[in-house]
Amino acid sequence: MIELLKDKKVIFFDVGYTLDYPLSGDWMFTDKFYELANDKLNKYSSDEIQSARNKSLEYLEKNHLVRTVEEECRQFIHFYSEISGNLELGLTEDEIKEIAFDRTYNMNNYVVYPDVEKVLKVLCKSHKLGIISDTWPSIDQQLRAIGVADFFATHTYSCFLGTFKPDERMYTDALNKCGVPARDTVFIDDSPKNLEGAAKLGITPILIAANPASDVDSPYLKIRSLSELLY
Repeated sequence: MIELLKDKKVIFFDVGYTLDYPLSGDWMFTDKFYELANDKLNKYSSDEIQSARNKSLEYLEKNHLVRTVEEECRQFIHFYSEISGNLELGLTEDEIKEIAFDRTYNMNNYVVYPDVEKVLKVLCKSHKLGIISDTWPSIDQQLRAIGVADFFATHTYSCFLGTFKPDERMYTDALNKCGVPARDTVFIDDSPKNLEGAAKLGITPILIAANPASDVDSPYLKIRSLSELLY
């Protein structure tokens, strides 16, 4: 086990690009979305698609207090309806519902990193493990589907607080649930901005760069695989 963890009591983990990654390569544009949008996307540049996506994400960001998977699915119906309208994809109401349902309930959209279960099995024997994630209510089903749900003692989900990292409330909620001081905890995340928010409260940050986009210069310890925590 790396030296940094030896005097800590709790390890908090992000989920996306820490424990798992999207099968399609995109958290929102799932295989089902690409299947039904088909080649209609091809007439747009990546900048145009990104602009439409960002515009549609504003709704999700402004309405993020979501308690149930049913509410989550309704939000995704709104999101994909906006995407279809902004890009003139011409998706039917049934197609939009099918994409939203798939995004909410199809756990095959997520792929666990190969070393995750092995690492969590070791770490849970010496530390309490927790989650701090920007996510929706279906996250519990997602964690079960990728086989890691039982390793975590505490869970802080943005959808139940109505805010996202690096809002201080995300970290204070996690600290209150684990019952130990920030100095005794570590947080592993793929976003330097999220780690900075944790560090401000005294949580020790570790940047994970399993996703190449996260492999950036950082003042924090950087790993590319959770396996590096054990050596």
